[in-house]
Amino acid sequence: MLSKILGFFGGKSEENGSREVVAERRQDSGEGSSRGGRERQSRSARPTGMRTPEVVEVTSPRLYVGNLSFDAGESDLFELFNGVGSVQNVEVVVNKHTMRSKGFAFVQMQGVDEAKRAVAELHDKEFMGRRLVVSGAKALEERRSERAPAAAAE
Repeated sequence: MLSKILGFFGGKSEENGSREVVAERRQDSGEGSSRGGRERQSRSARPTGMRTPEVVEVTSPRLYVGNLSFDAGESDLFELFNGVGSVQNVEVVVNKHTMRSKGFAFVQMQGVDEAKRAVAELHDKEFMGRRLVVSGAKALEERRSERAPAAAAE
């Protein structure tokens, strides 16, 4: 009984000592719990914070631009997209408290054809050290309907 109590508080009992030796042998021989191996594989496969971007069909001249560098400004995007077609408006989304970019923006092109050409040419293109995600922006009604169930659940 005393050996169990001492084993619990850091002392070694005969049972615990033999278990530790077996565990050390497994580690030395490469055996061991497969759980540790699975954790390493899942981490190397894809970081947990990353998610695959949703590709939205271009049905309007408004485009979503994601994975932006936080240093990218509206003028930088205006110049980039102006090389593809006529740009009406660029809006980089910023945090209202810090005024720092959230890493995405919306670009309004002159027409749907120019927007489709911009997606074809600029999607997955390197810009300011990051690969852009360019796709059609969701319609206002579609975005609101996605938020409604989430708000009701809370």
